[in-house]
Amino acid sequence: MEASMTNHFLYGKGIFTTIAIRDGEPFLWEKHWRRLTDNAAKVGIDLAEHAEVKTRDALEKSIATNNLTCGRARITFYDESLSEIWLGGDEHKTTLSIIVAEHRIIPQPFKLTVSPYIVNSRSPLAGVKSCNYLENILALDEATARGFHEAVRVNEHGHVTSGCMANVFWLKDEKLYTPILATGCLAGTTREFVLENCDCEEVEVAINELDSVDAIFLTSAGIGVINVAQFDKKHLSDVGHPITTLLPTQI
Repeated sequence: MEASMTNHFLYGKGIFTTIAIRDGEPFLWEKHWRRLTDNAAKVGIDLAEHAEVKTRDALEKSIATNNLTCGRARITFYDESLSEIWLGGDEHKTTLSIIVAEHRIIPQPFKLTVSPYIVNSRSPLAGVKSCNYLENILALDEATARGFHEAVRVNEHGHVTSGCMANVFWLKDEKLYTPILATGCLAGTTREFVLENCDCEEVEVAINELDSVDAIFLTSAGIGVINVAQFDKKHLSDVGHPITTLLPTQI
């Protein structure tokens, strides 16, 4: 009975990251670990017993056990402490979970739409990859029910934030843009990698800005970089921007 009274079971209290596996190694590990520790501090997850070296060793063991060369891994830290509200527990316990898999299959042509579900940029979970990810999943399900593969979400001000499961970049007049973190978008590790390697401006713009762009790209550890072929009813061409050569579409 007590196992069902943990903060993770009752409230989804936990954090995770998805890491691309390239040549049998976790790609951008330092960025992922930094975000994990930052997110843990924000939501009150105790990582004292899960040092970076210990966690990476567990990840590498899982990669080797599954003979994974190219694919993805998910690292999750669960708050398994007993709920103070229900049981009055004060003992802190954090559990590590690691799963690995092949890369995602990317549908072609890739179709993007706008989600009717907004992001609250003032939420304490804004920008955090928490296990409470149901809003993102519901937004993605709504988009797929309409025949799309992803959806751009806007915040309470109508500004572009990110996709349900990815960050968003766009090209207009040969210049690359992406939303600033203050919009509530996720601080993606692939997003950070793109900013380090491409000339890109972080902006705060209304969703109708995307109606006049030349290209839209989605990025994440699980998908690499995707060149969107259709945004709602508008068809987009492959403009051959350098962002598409930073990472393979399927890592």
